[in-house]
Amino acid sequence: MKKFYLSVMLFVTFLVFGQISYTITPSPFNETDQITLSIPGNQIDETAWGVVNNAVYIWAWSLDTSFNNSQNCPTNGAWDNSDDLNKLNYNSGTDTYSLTFTPTTFFSRIGIGRFGFLLKDKTGGHQTADHFVNVGVLSLTMTNPLSNSIASVPAGNSINIAATTNVNATFQLKANGVVVNSTSTPSTSYSYNYLADDSFMELIATDASTSITKNATFITNKTRSVVSEPIPSWIKQGINYHPTDNTKVGLALYAPYKNFVHVIGSFNSWTVNDAYLMKRDATAPDLYWIELSGLTPAQLYTFQYKTNDLKKVADPFSPEILSSYDDQWISATTYPGLPAFPAGQGFEVSMFKTGQTPYNWQVTNFQRPNKEDLVIYELLLRDFTQEKNWQSLINKITYLKSLNINAIELLPIMEFEGNLSWGYNTSFHYAIDKAYGTPEKFKEFVDLCHQNGIAVILDIAFNHATGRSPLVRLWNIDPDGDGYGEIAANNPYFNQIPRHKYNVFHDFNHSSVATRYYVERSLQQWLTEFRIDGFRWDLTKGFTQNCSTNDIDDTCTNSYQQDRVDVLKYYADKQWAIDPNSYMIFEHLGTDAEEQQWANYRIAEGKGVMLWNKMTHPYNENTMGYKDSFDRMDHELHGFTNMHAVGFGESHDEERLMFKNLAYGAVEGAYDVKNLNTALERMKTFGATFFTIPGPKMIWQFGELGYEFSINRCPDGSINSGCRTDEKPIAFTLGYDTNASRKAVYDTWAKILSIRNANPVFKSKTYSIESNNLTNDPNGLITRIYVYDPSATGIKNIVVLANYTTAPKDVVPYFPYTGQWQNLMDNTISNVTSTTAPINLQPGEFRIFGNYSGTLSVMDENAKNKLSLQIADNPVKNGLAKLIYYKAKNGEIMIYDMTGKKMDSFKLKSEDGTYELKANYPAGTYLVHLRSDNGIAIQKMQIK
Repeated sequence: MKKFYLSVMLFVTFLVFGQISYTITPSPFNETDQITLSIPGNQIDETAWGVVNNAVYIWAWSLDTSFNNSQNCPTNGAWDNSDDLNKLNYNSGTDTYSLTFTPTTFFSRIGIGRFGFLLKDKTGGHQTADHFVNVGVLSLTMTNPLSNSIASVPAGNSINIAATTNVNATFQLKANGVVVNSTSTPSTSYSYNYLADDSFMELIATDASTSITKNATFITNKTRSVVSEPIPSWIKQGINYHPTDNTKVGLALYAPYKNFVHVIGSFNSWTVNDAYLMKRDATAPDLYWIELSGLTPAQLYTFQYKTNDLKKVADPFSPEILSSYDDQWISATTYPGLPAFPAGQGFEVSMFKTGQTPYNWQVTNFQRPNKEDLVIYELLLRDFTQEKNWQSLINKITYLKSLNINAIELLPIMEFEGNLSWGYNTSFHYAIDKAYGTPEKFKEFVDLCHQNGIAVILDIAFNHATGRSPLVRLWNIDPDGDGYGEIAANNPYFNQIPRHKYNVFHDFNHSSVATRYYVERSLQQWLTEFRIDGFRWDLTKGFTQNCSTNDIDDTCTNSYQQDRVDVLKYYADKQWAIDPNSYMIFEHLGTDAEEQQWANYRIAEGKGVMLWNKMTHPYNENTMGYKDSFDRMDHELHGFTNMHAVGFGESHDEERLMFKNLAYGAVEGAYDVKNLNTALERMKTFGATFFTIPGPKMIWQFGELGYEFSINRCPDGSINSGCRTDEKPIAFTLGYDTNASRKAVYDTWAKILSIRNANPVFKSKTYSIESNNLTNDPNGLITRIYVYDPSATGIKNIVVLANYTTAPKDVVPYFPYTGQWQNLMDNTISNVTSTTAPINLQPGEFRIFGNYSGTLSVMDENAKNKLSLQIADNPVKNGLAKLIYYKAKNGEIMIYDMTGKKMDSFKLKSEDGTYELKANYPAGTYLVHLRSDNGIAIQKMQIK
């Protein structure tokens, strides 16, 4: 469909906005003729438009000889930045705007039957209405009613349909595709009295000499008198069950710019019957409602709304819909007893059934994991099991629980177009998609997860909706009557022109009250009806009205936008009002300044939004054997007060770590990262340097089995970016979960997560990450992670070492103090007498140490009283580091650079405490020595 920017099919009887007068010479003309379009200057109010130097532009599009296949003029430019090639010429002497062109050249196509145009300023802030010009010797002009209009006529009355042509032609009039009148004698005029009904009309003129045809469309309907009456208190937008009477249902539809709305369905043989004409709410006249009575309890009913402009749609707040496109492909195994789609209907229909038995929840008081403790398993059910349904996922609960994750994040399960999808092509955000099974079976899955301590998070795409959404179709431009079309100017939910760079489908306007209500109701449905635990909000960069698709280098979309900050805080407040402890995660991937606004929002109340923290590149560089730093896993480097950065090395949007390991891994001698078993061993080390960093984490399905198929893998095994969302091989079907080398990765990750889950020290905000960014570190590709919490029960210190190089390395651990340290992976205990004695690590090997919290040997009984030193802010930011020390009697701090030069020294005033060090030293790495009566402690400090 073309880009229309003003609908002329909005109101009754021939109402057209912003029409201008114009001339075209010669007229008529063929597509290869040079023509001149002229517009009197008095048709444009340059002052009101803010036009300088008569900068008025044409926005044009062309259609084929059947008036279909709309294509924009190649030189239109962007709506908010018209191309100067389409700037009209201005003649001050005649006060006339004009443009001379040849249609085939101007539109870069042949076979043009009509073109449309409007005039606008350069940025699209002002515009005229759409105008249409027939191309070719034959032209057809509707004189009554106008083309693309709605003619409302009192019941029982006729309307005179009249048109003219420039040459002799025969005519054929169709109502809803059926011929109701035709002429055989050629003429240049047409007139016919049609008994008005609710019809999509088409008048077709055929040139008597050339057989060339032209057509024009319009709508007729009978005038209705709509009752105005207050909506009952138990009815709100959508499908409402009467609280005490199972024979009643209330329906309500928000439908501004519609003159009347009927309900058609299985209860009235899908016919327009004024007994089912909806009433208007007395105080909110854009809200239509009806109370259906005499229903049979437990009987399934189906229905649609039909508006005066012949739009037929399902209810936007349907909890479940039937689809004329998708249902035939859903198996009885996945959805037993799936109702048949009503014969003769199209698109989607809504369903309701009174007297349903509610689901019997086994868990009613699920205690969600703290945000900071989340380990999220991102999952696409389509590619997770061969059966692709809720029951098959239920059958895998042991596999998921044994991995020791505590949350599952499902890619969108709201009604999406087709059955084999990632789910981001959503058409009904309120409805659950039937492709994966019944609503009851999904509730069973959520309930089972809660029984096993696993939260359920839903990915949801509120940025956009597809063309099958009723919110799109109720207000779209549909000249051919097929139900599809671009956004009309009066659509209360969507922008005609997307307001950000990354848009797909139709862009929601989140400044609209109607859109906000739709989002809030959708949140409520999933949180209350299905008891899910939170949402991952897809593409939150799209929640601004300040940018456009013509955003050069994404500068605007990626920049701080205050309206986006405000609207997403608004939604946070609404979600937390529904469920105060629900998770809110944004896929924003934007500036720290903007993300801080959400991460730190209402944290004094224990709230705050979590943000996706993409660490794919640095982690993958390490696993391949190349140097990079993942220190931005540290939430403080983002400016977040709490640990609200959801770190991940893989996600559905990123290339698989293992794919790149095997394709591009480093080689040194006999050590080859491209070797499968070698690459799998390095995935174990990825887990060690990932899960041990405090804060929420996310893994993408089958990463725990070293899944190596490219994100761009096609069904035939080739790799092409066009196959990005295609189905991928299922790891269980391939036997990955029983392959010893792959299962070893799963077992290692599960062990690391069990260590993380069992030890409160991993909740600490005092940690440092040294990942291959230490100046003068001769090893390179060596990672050290330190976690410290003096108040934690049991283990108080964690030291993680990893060798991401391709050769054995002696790694200096820089233990915070000597004594007994436990290798937490095999529980062996070592007596550390030197904090700097190196530990040999093979390439791709790691260690996780914790200070031994069990029974100490006699020799080291006093280790509990030995001093410790931690650097809380490391790498040091803004020249200020916080030193945390313990048992430092008569302590003195000395700072050395890596050459041994003493930079500073000072004495501590207490035995236990903190010291804010003004580290105004050049960028680099330094050794911080703490000497005291209880011994010596050494830590590395990095200055950026």
